[in-house]
Amino acid sequence: MIKQEAIKPGLSLKAYRVLTRLAAPFAPLILAWRTRRGKEEPGRRPERYGLASAPRPPGFLAWFHAASVGEANAALPVIETIAAERPEVRMLLTTATVTSARLARARLPRGVLHQYVPLDNQSFVQRFLRHWRPDLAVLVESEIWPNLVLETKAQDIPLLLINGRMSTSSFKRWRRRPGMSRPLFSAFDLVLAQNGSLAERFAQLGVARALDVGNLKADAPPPRADLHGRRKLDAALSGRAVWLAASTHPGEDETVTAAHLKMRAARPDLLTIIVPRHPERGPLIAEQLKLANLTVALRSEGKLPEASTDIYVADTIGELGLFYALAPVAFIGGSLADRGGQNPVEAIKLGAAVLTGPNWQNFRDSYGELLRVDGCKEVSDAASLAAAALNLLEDASARRAMTERASRAIAAMSGALPRTLAELERYLPPKTTLQHAS
Repeated sequence: MIKQEAIKPGLSLKAYRVLTRLAAPFAPLILAWRTRRGKEEPGRRPERYGLASAPRPPGFLAWFHAASVGEANAALPVIETIAAERPEVRMLLTTATVTSARLARARLPRGVLHQYVPLDNQSFVQRFLRHWRPDLAVLVESEIWPNLVLETKAQDIPLLLINGRMSTSSFKRWRRRPGMSRPLFSAFDLVLAQNGSLAERFAQLGVARALDVGNLKADAPPPRADLHGRRKLDAALSGRAVWLAASTHPGEDETVTAAHLKMRAARPDLLTIIVPRHPERGPLIAEQLKLANLTVALRSEGKLPEASTDIYVADTIGELGLFYALAPVAFIGGSLADRGGQNPVEAIKLGAAVLTGPNWQNFRDSYGELLRVDGCKEVSDAASLAAAALNLLEDASARRAMTERASRAIAAMSGALPRTLAELERYLPPKTTLQHAS
């Protein structure tokens, strides 16, 4: 592998590094505030300063960083495959959110460690690297934290980005600041992008080797649907028309509520299930729904929907697969709000017909192809959402045809996982060396 010469930071990057260094005394205040809001685990806050809560395992260590749940879901099949095929390779996964940490605890293979990523401060990152001494660093999707990238590069650790993506607006911002972008992107030894146009963007920003390998999320297995309590929930839903609003963001719950009221006129037995993207919003959503004279049940309180329940708020973690499997129609949130959408693949793999708003730019490849083959439907407001959901609920043959087209489209997009693993293999130690050593 050819070693790249580091590009010197420009003024803006130097200023960022100075400011993050000066901000270090305020880190405890920031983390305390985040803890009060449920965004940090109190007992693991030292990890955010780079203080490890576990020893470094012996041998070759591959470090993966996935900021949140979406990135972790993309990385997990890679980690799981390496753990199964290369058990001599030790792995560490860092994440930044409480929800992704819970996912890691539930899904990581035995022997793979999890830590919270340090805050993007030079001293914290250096402390993290001194302890873990990774032999390979693999960032996921769009995690370009300047100090994390530059300090890793300074240690001569091979630095990769997998399932790389970058919005048009982010690309334009990076291009306007070459003094910051070129030192950062030139630090990557390899970027595996979700498509060819994204690979070209990374190359233009300074990545020496950027390849189009496809989107790992098309290869990822769906979330578990055979969860504890499924039988009771299935019985509670029996005989009712059910649809799901998944991963909703603020502002979308009101649209879903308005759609529910429109649909209920035609289907008095209608039950709407809302799964908020951030479960802590559940009680607030419930209060808003009660003000609209709707009967609400909160899953976090251990309740099941009754015959009189209008809307069931599933404000729990790790159960989305269960609701995708039980609801025949799913609106995927983050798409009526301007959040770029959420991943439709999980819903499709669990048999739900997918509806989306117009803001799906974070999953352009998936939604673009699904819309092209009529494998999902785009809506724009409460009226169009209600009409589309009601039509799919009442026309089983149309719903079945849509889900079949969607399944074929997703199957055609798969293949990113073996291509990603083949490229990663170049950075892992030869199998024969470790086998002889053992």
